[in-house]
Amino acid sequence: MTAAAAAFDVLGDPVRRRILELLADGEHASGEIVAVVQRDFDITQPAVSQHLKVLRDAGFAAVRAEGPRRIYALDPAPLREVDAWLDPFRRFWAHKLDALATEIARGVRQRGERPRRSRR
Repeated sequence: MTAAAAAFDVLGDPVRRRILELLADGEHASGEIVAVVQRDFDITQPAVSQHLKVLRDAGFAAVRAEGPRRIYALDPAPLREVDAWLDPFRRFWAHKLDALATEIARGVRQRGERPRRSRR
């Protein structure tokens, strides 16, 4: 299995994607992650812990001890691999995103708002 295929296997699970969304905003204690994921998916703490283990083992998350707490952080390296794998396919949607950005900018100008910076 290629690195990209393994990454997509990890990303294919909605619980793991939700955990990565949390970690994209910054570090979180395992208890915080468990609370959010239990609320969003109604799964047990051991199930959340298993998803965290999968993310650690696949390199998407790093963990460090802070006293009795475990603090998780996103490791972006596997996401860069996914991004690189997707690169040849961007031509299928890039022009549509550019057109959307143009329409948004046009609407902003018409309303007299200050334009927002692109995240791309």
